[in-house]
Amino acid sequence: MEFNDVINKRTSVRSYEKIPVIKENMARILEASMLAPSWKNKASYKFIIVEDMEKKELLSKTILNDTQNTELAIKEAPLTAIIVANPKESGVVVGKEYYLVDSAIAMEHLILAATNEGYGTCWIGAFDEDKIREIFSIPSDYRVVGMTPVGISNEETEQHHKKEIAEHVYLDNWEQSYC
Repeated sequence: MEFNDVINKRTSVRSYEKIPVIKENMARILEASMLAPSWKNKASYKFIIVEDMEKKELLSKTILNDTQNTELAIKEAPLTAIIVANPKESGVVVGKEYYLVDSAIAMEHLILAATNEGYGTCWIGAFDEDKIREIFSIPSDYRVVGMTPVGISNEETEQHHKKEIAEHVYLDNWEQSYC
């Protein structure tokens, strides 16, 4: 798939087929995530791949939102990738904690690679971090940054309308639209 096709095809999927993710495909997806840039190339992040049904059930109960779609996505998808990071293994520059930036880039690499392999994903950021830490025995110096189910979509999803460049991109100063 061409890169722009991958970008245009990526959507948030919340319903999945009960078909396992092919190991070779997941290996390529994870390899892509490991190519993500990071602060001083420290890669403060790590992934936990959850395939166990009981663990996915427990994980689904940590989701903090108003609908059950995300909980069901965790249960239905053949696997969920959780990204955690150690802030001490990354930098802080002018108050910006780069473990969050590094993790977001690595997760986006994973999501785009999964799209390229024909899988759906859905970035999830609202969850009970302490419960996740307990379920997966995550060391206390790591933060849970995000997660995504990965699997073959069981729904027709459309890309959200694109943002207008004129409303989101500026040239040389805040008052000058790029367009």
